[in-house]
Amino acid sequence: MNNNIPALIGGKKTRKSPPFKNRKTMSKEEKNIVNEVMDSDILSAFIGGPGEKFLGGEKVKSFENKWKNKYGFKHAISVNSWTSGLIICCGAVGLKPGDEVICSPYSMSASATSVMFYGAKPVFADIDSKSYNISIDSIEKNINKNTKAILLVHIFGQSCDMDPILELAKKYNLKIIEDAAQSPGIYYKNKAVGAIGDIGGFSLNFHKHIHTGEGGMIVTNDDDLALKCQLIRNHGENFSKKLNLKNFPNIIGGNYRLTEIQAAIGIAQLDKLDNILQKRIKLANFLHNQLKEIDGLDTYMPHDYIGHAYYIFPIKFNEKKIGIKRSIFVKAVNAELPDAEGWESVPLSEGYVEPLYLNPIYKYKLELGKFGQDLDRPNNSYSKGDCPVTEEMYYNKMIITPLVREPLTEIDLMDLIIAIKKIIGNVELIKSNYKETDVKIFTPVDAASSKNVR
Repeated sequence: MNNNIPALIGGKKTRKSPPFKNRKTMSKEEKNIVNEVMDSDILSAFIGGPGEKFLGGEKVKSFENKWKNKYGFKHAISVNSWTSGLIICCGAVGLKPGDEVICSPYSMSASATSVMFYGAKPVFADIDSKSYNISIDSIEKNINKNTKAILLVHIFGQSCDMDPILELAKKYNLKIIEDAAQSPGIYYKNKAVGAIGDIGGFSLNFHKHIHTGEGGMIVTNDDDLALKCQLIRNHGENFSKKLNLKNFPNIIGGNYRLTEIQAAIGIAQLDKLDNILQKRIKLANFLHNQLKEIDGLDTYMPHDYIGHAYYIFPIKFNEKKIGIKRSIFVKAVNAELPDAEGWESVPLSEGYVEPLYLNPIYKYKLELGKFGQDLDRPNNSYSKGDCPVTEEMYYNKMIITPLVREPLTEIDLMDLIIAIKKIIGNVELIKSNYKETDVKIFTPVDAASSKNVR
């Protein structure tokens, strides 16, 4: 059999084995420090009322101190998820019913729904076609008298270009919340992302660079915002007799606390982050240098002063130059490589996430109980066409790969490149021998639930 025939139409795979190795994130360091917690028999030391334990136990405080000292933040506040963290940040900056917050439509759903917990409304600004971060021009077009904040996302691990956003926020007196879920440990002009604006933070979910299973870390350099976050995290209403409520309108809190075991894991994980980032940057640079020679697949490397953590690696697909539909190209490349075992081993997927404003919660203008307000907005329909660049990326151009990660190597990525070149070299053969019947976009969500990506 001709080895050059694409596997999609009956040929041999470029690489059948070994499979792309999954990450192994836990080691003896995590086990040893978790055993310390187990031996102490104190799995959480938080108490939801005034006193020494309001801010948690030994490991929680140690983890927070280690994070803030490593990156120069004045405050670090651990939480049980980054979704919780975003909700807390929105409460800390004082969002209320009727306020509007400018958000990215190209992110995980909580990057927008978090503002609704305080009755505010997300307003979606389009993204930049190169960096895929929120566009400064689109932000300004969406500002009105009700705008209270900008909730920006450092998407895929790349820092937003912060200076223009900071200038805009100052001009219109807006708060900046940084969703740096995918971007731990990176810098913009020598400033650690997360608290370049007013407040922000990071995800410690299992799929992130480092993790505690579930969890998150809020960071800020503002004493007032830090106190509000600590109150909202831990039933702050129980402090009501000790505080001037005029300064704390969002005093009602909840249980958004990290456990001692999770914090212990985080302490060990944080020591590994620098090495993880170095490996990912090296692999990303290698992949970029290989792909830039291929006409029809575009990658973007940011300026030196803009950090990138490479949570995933984005590739812009040009159907006219490649000669086949994006969905067929992705399926063909994936067919050349080992069957995936989880989304982190899927060579390519398309689209990333559907534009958030097309989620039914916006389409049907739902409200978050009687506390919130309905989402009807005269100047924003929450409908297709609102953010054309985002839609172009999702429906036509965006391809992502998670393979720029440990413990993979340049040899692994070279097999991806060989597979890509094989498919591009056999476009006409594929067009005449393969008829696509399933036009559904193959997203990372699909990848996570499907072992065989073909």
